[in-house]
Amino acid sequence: MWITSSDNFASWGGGDASYHNEDLTALIKAVDYISIHTYPFHDTHHNSSFWVESQNNTSHLQAKARIELAIQSAVDYAVSQYKGVESYVESLGVEKPIHIGETGWATVSSDLYGPLGTQAADQYKQALYYQKMDDWTKANGVSCFYFEAFDEPWKDAAHPLGSENHFGLIDVEGTLKYALWESFDLGVFQGLTRDGNPLKKSFNGEFEKMFNTVKLPK
Repeated sequence: MWITSSDNFASWGGGDASYHNEDLTALIKAVDYISIHTYPFHDTHHNSSFWVESQNNTSHLQAKARIELAIQSAVDYAVSQYKGVESYVESLGVEKPIHIGETGWATVSSDLYGPLGTQAADQYKQALYYQKMDDWTKANGVSCFYFEAFDEPWKDAAHPLGSENHFGLIDVEGTLKYALWESFDLGVFQGLTRDGNPLKKSFNGEFEKMFNTVKLPK
């Protein structure tokens, strides 16, 4: 049995130097592998330079191209956090596997990431982030727990449209979001149900109807 502690990338030394102390060094040496969290979705607000810069001089581009640039910058940001941890661990002379214990992208937000905020939350952006992170982790031999399979509306029950409730690739009723439409069409979910109900695609599988809900990053 492998033992670790799963926490934000900065807590593993991949960011602010204030975390670089003897206790962290002891922890890194004690665990069997390192499990980091990286959430560029949240940082579209809290550390938004990468998100804003992705839109510089892009007004001439069509919406899909502008969104693609934004999500690629989000993936690059996540990779930089991973590499920050990797670099710090190597600086200690330690060799340990580094795993992404959590990363994900919400599809709904009435708060900092929705229409009144960075406009990061929607099914199209989630699908791009999911695919691009999957491509990068596979190409680089990095294990990753994508957060998450199903929405968890009880996390912020007082605010049904709060982003924390909507990180799933599938909603609680068994509706597959855009990120999983292709897998659905390939029969990956054939015969599976949610509470006895057959799984189905969001927006009745109509791309234009889904894309009409998408807003440009800001």
